[in-house]
Amino acid sequence: MKEYQTITEISGPLVFAEVDEPIGYDEIVEIETPDGDTLRGQVLESSDGLVSIQVFEGTEGIDRKSSVRFLGETMKMPVTEELLGRVLDGSGNPIDGGPEIIPDERRDIVGAAINPYAREYPEEFIQTGVSAIDGMNTLVRGQKLPIFSASGLPHNELALQIARQASVPEEDDGDEDGGSEFAVVFGAMGITAEEANEFMEDFERTGALERSVVFMNLADDPAVERTVTPRLALTTAEYLAFDKDYHVLVILTDMTNYCEALREIGAAREEVPGRRGYPGYMYTDLAQLYERAGRIEGREGSVTQIPILTMPGDDDTHPIPDLTGYITEGQIYIDRDLNSQGIQPPINPLPSLSRLMDDGIGEGLTREDHSGVSDQMYAAYAQGEDLRDLVNIVGREALSERDNKYLDFADQFEKEFIDQGFETNRTIEETLTIGWDLLSMLPKEELNRIDEEFIEKYYPEEQAEEVTAD
Repeated sequence: MKEYQTITEISGPLVFAEVDEPIGYDEIVEIETPDGDTLRGQVLESSDGLVSIQVFEGTEGIDRKSSVRFLGETMKMPVTEELLGRVLDGSGNPIDGGPEIIPDERRDIVGAAINPYAREYPEEFIQTGVSAIDGMNTLVRGQKLPIFSASGLPHNELALQIARQASVPEEDDGDEDGGSEFAVVFGAMGITAEEANEFMEDFERTGALERSVVFMNLADDPAVERTVTPRLALTTAEYLAFDKDYHVLVILTDMTNYCEALREIGAAREEVPGRRGYPGYMYTDLAQLYERAGRIEGREGSVTQIPILTMPGDDDTHPIPDLTGYITEGQIYIDRDLNSQGIQPPINPLPSLSRLMDDGIGEGLTREDHSGVSDQMYAAYAQGEDLRDLVNIVGREALSERDNKYLDFADQFEKEFIDQGFETNRTIEETLTIGWDLLSMLPKEELNRIDEEFIEKYYPEEQAEEVTAD
């Protein structure tokens, strides 16, 4: 192993050094400062005679007298089932005061792409206990379903609620022999110390930590480390899913901080910027993360992703949500107006979408009437929203009796269906029952998106008699 003292330039999180041998891309580097500290980095670019190195711990203390050693290998994550219940920093080192991790093996954090031919189509329901997701935008095992939020909105509370409540229904049936276990890998990037404390208090208070692996990259940690954290989390998830047969839910927050780190590194490298100053390769970089979700034929486990991002300026045409929307299979919108009304969680079903929902619901998965109830509630709520705009112009008295019922439906839908609080865990049966109770506010003839047999079976009769009498 050669040691160089040939640093030529230090720019932000980057160090440039001259070399006299070929150096591999993504190779791990150790830099020893004159004070005796050893910092780790990664080769970001390698050309003839010159390499650029991104330093994980920041470049403070490094000068031209520092020594550079190339280790000849890429960054690896030590993986083992014993990681469950542990808290690690953004570089994968334990920070929970527990024993040292003894890995079963060390895995390259870049990971191999899943062969498209070996992918199994996602079509099994994951119950989050949140009605606005389970009922209207169902999460399916192996899916990548981002949450689009904005600054000041309670996306962290929703992330914790999902981490705490998410389950695979077949486990709830007591099938201990055949079913796979459920695990959560939680990767936090660029969060404040206050947010980190809230996360850890909630994990410990609810016991969710026992089935979770938590990676914490704080706001005052180097931005470069942020680019590594999600890859460490996903490598851990792939090991638990495809080697240990777990159904793994990966929650990554906040992808906006990750993309800002990419932009900072791109600026330090003096790259030609793309849209709004972000690197032109950001689409490819995000796809490398998101496409690590999925199922593999012949393997019991699965990796499901919920990336959370805060849209700068509440703008969903911003490059981060825009590119994320292209790659992923839908989105869950957190709405500022609903939040200002005190609705928790403030999920707006109208712009939200789960592209794989139709394949993960129905008889044998959730319930036979799920699709019809969801479509009918969506249509009724959309009509109620349109009528709200009209009421602002003409007043409620000018509307017909039918229109007034849709207005009442929209109000009750927000109060009873969406607003459940961050501590309430609803089964899919409870969610659909609430849905039927709300739909019974409308005359039967308005339920044109639900099969007649389901109306006869599930429509609340006492409510039906009242509506008919009216």
